[in-house]
Amino acid sequence: MASKSEIAEEQEFFDRADKAREKSRAAIADAAAAAAHPAAATHMRQFAKGHSEALGSADTAVAFGRMDDDESRLYVGRHVIRDDEGEVIVVSWQAPAAERFYQASHHEPHGLTRKRTFQCTGNLIDDFTDIVFAQMAGDPAGPDAGLLRELARGRTGTMRDIVATIQAAQFELIRAPLERMLVIEGGPGTGKTAVALHRVAWLLFNHRDRLRSTDVLIVGPHPTFTRYISTVLPSLGEDDVAQLDITKLAPALGRGRPEPPEVGRLKGQARMAGLLDRALSARIGVPEPAERLQVDGRFVTVPGAEIRDVIDTLKADGAPYAHRRARLREAVAQMVERRGVNPAVTRHTALENLVDRLWPQLTAPALLRDLFSSRERLLVAAGDEFTASEILQLRRRGADRLTEEIWSRDDLPLLDEAEFLINGGPQVRYAHIVVDEAQDLSPMQLRSIARRSASGSLTILGDLAQSTGKWARDSWDDVTSHLPARLPREVKTLRYGYRVPSQVYRFAAGLLPLASPATIPPEVVRDGPAEPAIFRVDPAERAGRAVAQAVSHTNDGRFVGIICPNTLRTDVEAALAANGVGWSSADRGELGNTINLISPQESKGLEFDAVVVIEPEDIVAGDERGHRLLYVALTRPVGYLDIVCAGEPLPLRSVDVKLTKAEEAAAPAPALDPTRLAWLAKDIGARLRRHSPPEQWEEVLREAARLLTPPS
Repeated sequence: MASKSEIAEEQEFFDRADKAREKSRAAIADAAAAAAHPAAATHMRQFAKGHSEALGSADTAVAFGRMDDDESRLYVGRHVIRDDEGEVIVVSWQAPAAERFYQASHHEPHGLTRKRTFQCTGNLIDDFTDIVFAQMAGDPAGPDAGLLRELARGRTGTMRDIVATIQAAQFELIRAPLERMLVIEGGPGTGKTAVALHRVAWLLFNHRDRLRSTDVLIVGPHPTFTRYISTVLPSLGEDDVAQLDITKLAPALGRGRPEPPEVGRLKGQARMAGLLDRALSARIGVPEPAERLQVDGRFVTVPGAEIRDVIDTLKADGAPYAHRRARLREAVAQMVERRGVNPAVTRHTALENLVDRLWPQLTAPALLRDLFSSRERLLVAAGDEFTASEILQLRRRGADRLTEEIWSRDDLPLLDEAEFLINGGPQVRYAHIVVDEAQDLSPMQLRSIARRSASGSLTILGDLAQSTGKWARDSWDDVTSHLPARLPREVKTLRYGYRVPSQVYRFAAGLLPLASPATIPPEVVRDGPAEPAIFRVDPAERAGRAVAQAVSHTNDGRFVGIICPNTLRTDVEAALAANGVGWSSADRGELGNTINLISPQESKGLEFDAVVVIEPEDIVAGDERGHRLLYVALTRPVGYLDIVCAGEPLPLRSVDVKLTKAEEAAAPAPALDPTRLAWLAKDIGARLRRHSPPEQWEEVLREAARLLTPPS
């Protein structure tokens, strides 16, 4: 802990910088008030608002760090602060001058002698921690005390920024070039989401000439996750970035229709785009040999062949359906006018009826409702790409009224695709898009994202070892192939795990040989307060015991998540009610400050001080990649992990295989299959490269072989 005299010295600077900040804020407010006329006043007020936001709120610390070299010291904060002479006394973390604060390490201090990190309450310094690089030379010590202290802080219902504790490897990704499709992968707790959010803030600061906050879109996997991350960018001064969950890319319609998994999988496939395109084209009619119209009391006959030529030309055009329909109407109106009648100056119901019959006016919901409710329409649209059984899967009875139609989650990207085919668009496109948990998105969902990209600049986040559900993947190629390919693609891996304690991660990583054999686990940098606690109970006691464990954690002030399979959800809700426990349902987009009940699927990307996982065997059984889903559930805690179960706490075989203890004892050790062998080899190789110079690899391997040789 820093001495009182050292803290007092630093506090003197903080107080001086705070006065400069408030003086600057007051000066710009006075300038706005003194504007010569209303228009200028409005402009100045807007400028003042932006300037004030750039300074940060009055109750935040002026700086979170300091870096020293042999000649000077520089304070680093969330926002730039200048003194009365206009000199920078606190540099913004996004500015090039702050780069060394994040890049410096014991391997390469980048000319720094010291790096100081402050812990503050408001603008009052509570403590600070130092890294003195001369003392660290050659010492590959773990993370600094400031990072460990931040990681140990209690969680709430929202993510915090990590601006004060960004690590060197994370910073390199934050400042990666804008003109990239950057894939950031990493295990649980490596900071993927935080890195991407800070990357957005960094890009907006350093590319102000061509990138505004309204030019950026962040897409999350579900509403709870979007709410969880929603405060990070505003805390960094960026209030206008669009943050949506993937379902919000579709039109706002009635939702909640259940969908069988096999139908959902079919609807997510990229070939559905072709089905919709053919279904739309099939709605275009064929004119009669002669079309007779009564216009303004006169009959006009237009040869059908003349209309058909226009239709054939328009069908080959790539413009949106509605735009081509308008051009057909204009062409037919000209045909009528050439025959002596001007439809522009009279009522022309007959003309409108003809166009409606030949090229019907459609909406996305109407197209899908009519398509899915008609076997004939589906067969016509199927072409050679769908089987008869798949057509039967897609068919369903539509609602009597279109406004009463209920849509499934898997319908939503189809509605977005249909809207694009009919009207073009979307209306808003983005210069940069961040996609979180991208490994689980269907091709049709990825197409929704792709059409909103104006440049191909994307940051893609995920972890293949956590890829579950209908679109579980083992390769990033399966994701990026559905996204714009206009810019270079890079896949970067975050190797260090900061959030999940080592005791918890070691336990969860036992699933990786089954869940994702090719995954190299991250290197976890910190220990937690306790080993995972396992509570074996009778089936009838699971819900009550899980609630009791959650309550015990809340009594100690912890933010708790109960991760529960659907098979036990009703029991847990009843136990919570019976014990008078208040709780939030994360699956409904809620994330409270005490106990949160959540499904394994919805837990992705979230974190809690303590997690209670109920019946791992049921979690594994509930998904085709159930071991991955359990891996996700087990890696949500920052501190404590409790497992309540009647079965195995870490099921390492299919749950439908039941062996007695005697059978398990007599069973031979499982053979090392080629995939597992490759995983082990990659893991050993990666560790060898990180911890030994190349000239010592052979010696290390010889010693490892000696230690592994069984005694004779």
